[in-house]
Amino acid sequence: MADPFGTAEIRQRVLAAWAASPARFREDANAEEDYALGGYRDRLVVELAQNAADAAVRSGIPGSLRLTFDGAVLRAANVGAPLEADGVQALATLRASAKRGAATVGRFGVGFAAVLAVCDEPEVHSKTGGVRFSRSETARVVSELPTLAEELALRDGGVPALRLPWPADAQVPDGFDTEVVLPIRPDAVDLVAAALQAVPAELLLGLPGLQRLQLGDRVLSAHRDGAEVDLTDGDRTNRWRLHEASGTIPAELLAGRPTEERDRDAWTVTWAVPLGADGTPAPVTDGVLNAPTPSDEPVSLPARLIATIPLDPDRRHVAPGPLTDHLIDRAAAGYAALLTAFSAVPEVLGLVPRPTLAASAFDGALVRATLDLLRQTAFLSTVDETVVAPADAVALDGAAPAAFADVLNGLLPAEWSTARWSGALRALRVRRLAGAELVETLSTVDRPPSWWHAMYDALSESPDREALEGLPVPLSDGRTVTGPRGLLLPDVELPPLDALGLRVVARAAVHPLLERLGALSATAHGLLADDRIAAQVEISVDEEDPEPLMEAVLGLVAAAGTGVGELPWLSQLALPGSDGDWYPAGELLLPDGELADLVEDDAPFGRPDAELLERYGPAALEAVGVLRGFAILHADDVDPADADLELDGESEWYDAVLDAVDGHALVSGVAAIRDLELIRLDAWPAALDLLGGRELRSVVLAPARAALDDGRTVDVPSYTRWWLRTHPVLDGQRPDRLRTAAAGELAGLYDLAPVDDALAELTGVRTGLADVLADIDALPDLLRRLGDPDRTVPAAALRDIYARIAVAARDFALDRPEWVRVAADRVVPADSVVVLDCPFVLPLLSHPLVPAGGAAEAVADLLDAPLASGQLDVVGPDAAGDPGPWSAVDGVALAAARCAGAVPDATVEVHSGLTVAGKPVPWWPAAGVDHVDAAAGADALGRALAWRLGRWDCRTAAAEALRHPDRADELAAEDGCEPAGRD
Repeated sequence: MADPFGTAEIRQRVLAAWAASPARFREDANAEEDYALGGYRDRLVVELAQNAADAAVRSGIPGSLRLTFDGAVLRAANVGAPLEADGVQALATLRASAKRGAATVGRFGVGFAAVLAVCDEPEVHSKTGGVRFSRSETARVVSELPTLAEELALRDGGVPALRLPWPADAQVPDGFDTEVVLPIRPDAVDLVAAALQAVPAELLLGLPGLQRLQLGDRVLSAHRDGAEVDLTDGDRTNRWRLHEASGTIPAELLAGRPTEERDRDAWTVTWAVPLGADGTPAPVTDGVLNAPTPSDEPVSLPARLIATIPLDPDRRHVAPGPLTDHLIDRAAAGYAALLTAFSAVPEVLGLVPRPTLAASAFDGALVRATLDLLRQTAFLSTVDETVVAPADAVALDGAAPAAFADVLNGLLPAEWSTARWSGALRALRVRRLAGAELVETLSTVDRPPSWWHAMYDALSESPDREALEGLPVPLSDGRTVTGPRGLLLPDVELPPLDALGLRVVARAAVHPLLERLGALSATAHGLLADDRIAAQVEISVDEEDPEPLMEAVLGLVAAAGTGVGELPWLSQLALPGSDGDWYPAGELLLPDGELADLVEDDAPFGRPDAELLERYGPAALEAVGVLRGFAILHADDVDPADADLELDGESEWYDAVLDAVDGHALVSGVAAIRDLELIRLDAWPAALDLLGGRELRSVVLAPARAALDDGRTVDVPSYTRWWLRTHPVLDGQRPDRLRTAAAGELAGLYDLAPVDDALAELTGVRTGLADVLADIDALPDLLRRLGDPDRTVPAAALRDIYARIAVAARDFALDRPEWVRVAADRVVPADSVVVLDCPFVLPLLSHPLVPAGGAAEAVADLLDAPLASGQLDVVGPDAAGDPGPWSAVDGVALAAARCAGAVPDATVEVHSGLTVAGKPVPWWPAAGVDHVDAAAGADALGRALAWRLGRWDCRTAAAEALRHPDRADELAAEDGCEPAGRD
């Protein structure tokens, strides 16, 4: 076989060197192992593409590479310079390359070693001949060298595969000049298939000599159009923008580099960024340095970097040193130049790197150098379409910049200042004006009102309201003041306002922003909402001449159509009275008003001056607080401890409120009708007619709200209803001392109110015993009425009335009444009564008895009276009877069931004439024994059983069951019935 490349001579020379120096063999084997096992598997396609690009560049033709893989053999066919003898020498030498001084991207021959990661028998076929390498052939010839026997044993027979070439038959596909043939080891088949699938179109950016790359049916191509490149991957095409730069490396920076690098003193830097459909840049992520093909060195800048940065021997990471530092500066300059191509669009800010935690030392240095240069590079477009460097630019926060173009140089447009680009602007250290700093800048500006209007419009969306409160504002009198708060915006024609001392904004500068910042619309309504006017009104009655203020305010009220009570503070406006004195409006009564005919003659009210009344009319005067009828006072969060609303009996009402809630509270929702104490006694019927009208009735009846310290809220009677209830407004009588017709349980205790139900509700007439018991202040009066011999009480109410009073007053100390009612029409001295606590002692007592209503001890405490059971000193019946178990009594099972219990395990002893302490009794309980008089029959038995079972309320039902034992089934059936219609 022909040997055009002198492979036999190369083999002989290498074998002689190995035989003479096992150390040289070991060095070559280690070097190849480093290349083969140093992670080059993922670079196989890259290295093949790089060699194809270099071949095309050497031939000066567009490069093309075709990669085919049939599952066993990978073939890489390319056009360009064919294989030559020095190329074979470079492949076999590992550390040298035939590409010295050439404008190629290959790195001195070591890249071909990547094939050893997947192949042990690589071949290169070219039109000039072929060469093959074989690990097995190399092992065979090396095994014949005795001097290497020990080294082979240490390596288990392992030898370098790329040091000994052999000639090979050259079979090149049509249309190509060279083909690399790689039989793939079985363990690497999947890796090769995956590597071919993962090749990105961007690979062609770093291989300008390679325009076409075919991967099976997939075709990648690159078409250049000036500074832009179209990368096509099948039917998808993406356009990229490039910036390319090159130069010569100073000799002193190459002094420490390998020999092959010292012969290549040219540097190149290419930055590439993809373009969107609109031509704006689309930042990339997860970039790495391409030197010129992908390395493992991360690059965080959002573009692809392809540069002749020196790498470590493993060709994965940057080799630090002065040369790298020099090229970092060249890369930074190239990146800045790339960004200037996009200076017309804000999307260029998406390419600004962030000074965050660097991915590596190289990346950190590149980011710092790039930012330092970008800050001085003019690539930002201003509102006047000039291009400035970030150091000379200004961005506005929360304001539209257009209005400030003639005030601020280097001002960026609004679309450049959005939150989207805030991080980029911070990285570029662009000066941002916002809030107080912007307002301070504007404070030195002298511009016409129309300019200020445009400026306010630009600031209308600013979130920093506090800073804007110091904005300059031009006034209609030519002055410029600081801050819009309190200024007036002239929207309508107004009456003379000189007396009010107000400041009005120049009409051309009026803008809604000013109103949001505290300026007031100069409408009558707006002016009447001005606290400054309210403050003047408050002290107007003490002014030496209140008339100018009065006329201005009345004019505003008329213009605004202010309603009665709409602005309560107007009641303090000083108005002239008919007697020549000045009064607060709220202390004047309209002569034809309802209230004027109801108040006492000496009530502290005046009448308005007749000329004033004629000039402005009753409606305007009533709107400022002159009274036609009752005045209503509104208040919230009133603390009874220190409140002073100037209401009659105010403190007593607070006491009633606090008694009702049993603790401290704040009172809200207060709507109190004033001046009730000034109504003449004989005028109350007419006054109540007014209070019962539609407008005032709800004020009287609506409760106030007491907010307790524990967070709860409780309704309490309104001040007005409390006042009416506790004052003699019904024919000289207090409503709380009268009752309604429906309150039958109070008949005899309270007199019937001489009013209808509507007026009774309004004034608080008593509606029943529960109503009285809910008012703790009414309990002493109720006890007094119960002890009044001139009054009567319904018998049904007397059974538990003292018990209900005792429960209602359990948390209060009431004085003991002098007289106590023991019957509907009988009262006795309180010190003569006992409280009935057990029914069986009743026949033995001679004291007047007070019904306990189920609360004997509470009633005894209320009346300071003894319990009935404590007044007797008896042991039991005077004589024995006929004993027997309760279970033997006919009908006892049903009787016990009606008491919700079981038949007691006790004795019932029947007497013929039961007496205790010499007095006849129908029944008597004792420990374990119930005594009954035979003559008392079932009634006595039922009472004894109910008492035994603790169900005194069931005594009648129990007695019925015992009275009719023969009807037990019938009575039990009745117990299961419900009234018709009951749920």
